[in-house]
Amino acid sequence: MFVVVRWFKSFHRPAAVDPVAPRGVPKEGPDEPSRLSELRAATARIGTTLDENATCAELTREAARQVGGTAAVLRLGSEAGAEYEAVSGDPALLPDLQWAMAATRETSALGEAADPIPAPVSGGARPALCVPLATDGHPYGGLVCARDRAPFTPAETGLLALLAERAASHIRGAQEHERVRGIVGKLQRALLAEPGRPHPNLDVAIRYLPVGQSALVGGDWCETVRLHFGRTLLVVGDVMGHGLEAAVDMTAYRSSLRYIASADLPPHRVLRQLDDSASAEPDRRPATCLIARVDPDRGQVTFASAGHLPPAVIDAEGRTSLLPVPVGPPLGTGLGGYEPATYQLDPTQTLVLFTDGLVEHRGEDIDHSLDRLAGVAFEAAAGVEDVIDTVLARLDARHAEDDVAVLAAQLHERTERDPEGQP
Repeated sequence: MFVVVRWFKSFHRPAAVDPVAPRGVPKEGPDEPSRLSELRAATARIGTTLDENATCAELTREAARQVGGTAAVLRLGSEAGAEYEAVSGDPALLPDLQWAMAATRETSALGEAADPIPAPVSGGARPALCVPLATDGHPYGGLVCARDRAPFTPAETGLLALLAERAASHIRGAQEHERVRGIVGKLQRALLAEPGRPHPNLDVAIRYLPVGQSALVGGDWCETVRLHFGRTLLVVGDVMGHGLEAAVDMTAYRSSLRYIASADLPPHRVLRQLDDSASAEPDRRPATCLIARVDPDRGQVTFASAGHLPPAVIDAEGRTSLLPVPVGPPLGTGLGGYEPATYQLDPTQTLVLFTDGLVEHRGEDIDHSLDRLAGVAFEAAAGVEDVIDTVLARLDARHAEDDVAVLAAQLHERTERDPEGQP
């Protein structure tokens, strides 16, 4: 960039202006290491986040700090809605917006090689200039600076251009990050298949909350599979990791589960086959999984666990307890060794399956985490949706440190029996 080269050349020639540099701008002289150190510090204060607006604010703050006066950003776009953004300093010092827009368009059209455009000095107008906010041929707008004193020196204009280029580079990175995030989000939505339908004799509610804002879906998942004779398979799983890679493996586990469950095997044998299938693929991430086979006719539920946290059951009075289930190795290890556990279940009880993000806190013992869940009191005879709303609110799942998946199920007392009891 021409103006940047000119600024660096100013290191090696006498100052053309008052030797007392403006606030924040290093004096021209022999102390080049000090000037470079200050320059590094100035550029390091710009682009500390992947937020475009934050980067613009950091740029204008640093520009005003370096040369005094006021700094603002003008983005390219519709002139009708144009306005100064991220203003640092007194807005009254800024030049006419129409001139600034014309200067921004001109510098953007010429690219990074464009000279800073000074505002015309007449009729007592304040010194002002516009430097391009662009990098690698990608223009985003202009940095406009103004002050109520001497015009900007070549060294100052070069410094401002360098800071603007630094900011533009980070803005480009932020926009690219947002673009990729959008693509990943679309792919994740495609991967997030809806769970199957349980039998009408079972009320089921499912809720999924991805951690943070970086993903729409990760490795946590819930599934329901209709079996013969009115039974339903309820499943919750957690693939190691987050984001797109975990979502891809999550989809593979769900697909395998649906295929294996069609054979109507008991839960521990379903886990065994899932483990065999996953361990045969070396790139598949390990996963924990809890399976519950609900049999309304017998009033029973049979569990099997692959390294997963135990299920919870809520009684008719709204009290919560955890059901002990033998814990086998996570899926994908090839170790097998899963065992079933069967409990009675009646329509007054609510079954809750969940992933560890619901209860775990970093640095907290898992037993203490589970005790907090067991201490949650629910409304008597609450429905499955109300149960999930309550547990998410009481455990502050919106601020969880990991993805959260929760499934709640209740036996439904029907007046008519499914005549065939078939899926």
